[in-house]
Amino acid sequence: MGGRGSSSGMSVKGRKYGSQYHTVLTDGNIKFVEKNDRTSESLMETMTKGRVYVVVGGHDILQIIYFDSENRRKKTIDLTHRHKNENPHVHHGYEHNENDGPKGATSPDTFEKRMIEHVRRVWYNNKHQTIV
Repeated sequence: MGGRGSSSGMSVKGRKYGSQYHTVLTDGNIKFVEKNDRTSESLMETMTKGRVYVVVGGHDILQIIYFDSENRRKKTIDLTHRHKNENPHVHHGYEHNENDGPKGATSPDTFEKRMIEHVRRVWYNNKHQTIV
């Protein structure tokens, strides 16, 4: 996992696939990951069909990232900051928000709210353990 290079094995910045994040917890097809350093690129592609990544920082859940059938990022749920008074909020698209509606990011729908609650439950029940 890492940057924009899961297909080629190398990101556009020349970083090897899988070198920018490390796994801290796995729950089914949901993988909780943390950046290895502040300069890590955003998760854009995956090598695992249907994977959902949860980006964490310390004890906080930062983002939930979904991928499409071509293993490219399709939407991101941001949990740590407001976007037009919405927190959490959802951006749609590979780059970040190119498929958002005319009003920009959206509020989470019912399915996304259930995923947020599931992720929070798993993370906060396991935050003192490392399960891989």
